[in-house]
Amino acid sequence: MRCMETPDDTTKPAAEPAAESAAEAGTGAGSAEEPAAAPEAGAALPATGIAAQDWASASADPRYRAAVVDLLGALAYGELAAFERLAEDAKLAPTLEDKAQLAAMAAAEFHHFQRLRDRLEEVGESANSAMEPFGTALDEFHRQTAPSDWLEGLVKAYVGDSIASDFYREVAARLDTDTRTLVLAVLDDTGHATFAVEKVRAAIEAEPRVGGRLALWARRLMGEALSQAQRVVADRDALSTMLVGGVADGFDLAEVGRMFSRITEAHTKRMAALGLAA
Repeated sequence: MRCMETPDDTTKPAAEPAAESAAEAGTGAGSAEEPAAAPEAGAALPATGIAAQDWASASADPRYRAAVVDLLGALAYGELAAFERLAEDAKLAPTLEDKAQLAAMAAAEFHHFQRLRDRLEEVGESANSAMEPFGTALDEFHRQTAPSDWLEGLVKAYVGDSIASDFYREVAARLDTDTRTLVLAVLDDTGHATFAVEKVRAAIEAEPRVGGRLALWARRLMGEALSQAQRVVADRDALSTMLVGGVADGFDLAEVGRMFSRITEAHTKRMAALGLAA
């Protein structure tokens, strides 16, 4: 699924750890030691276990390999669907300039799909077989959230796809270094974020009543996107194991809850960027 994030989004999990020594933190001799503050959303995680390995080492674990194949398959299908949807959105665009911008974004999404497909083939997996298990769930999500007009299409791309991208970024922090680099690269914003924000805010300024309708639409997208993500994970044992702790170091049920809280917070920020109430 393509990435659509606000320009100043701070919810991305960082790939490299950051630490300060006690001296740098200003801890004085003889002072009472205070408990460390809880990490902020998107704070860097120590690169340990699988996250510190490359693909050659990490893929020796068959459970981890299966989880990565599932992950790349889901991403590849999502990118292919994003390409198709952007091409459809271009038909609703009100100007030739808008059509051209959407066409360029669609081309970028197809390039992301090609990178994922090529990577699956490099590691000896069939891209079609890896994508196939996710087709029904993702197609159903898009069927249930088909936009009725140009503005709803922009909000869906900006809000709906961003939720999925936030989820994949959270998972990426626990992947091997090679896979993490690829996943983060294909989640790069294609330029649709700024484009959507400008168009939606301009429409609301021109006709304030549009804001109420789009806010309701965005709330529906939020619920459907989270439900769809949970269904996809629940249907694939390897992915669920990765999320709840098996092959992904440090990911437990409590962290899954915190992860979805961070995704919800990012959604609220995006709604504000659009000029809509969460």
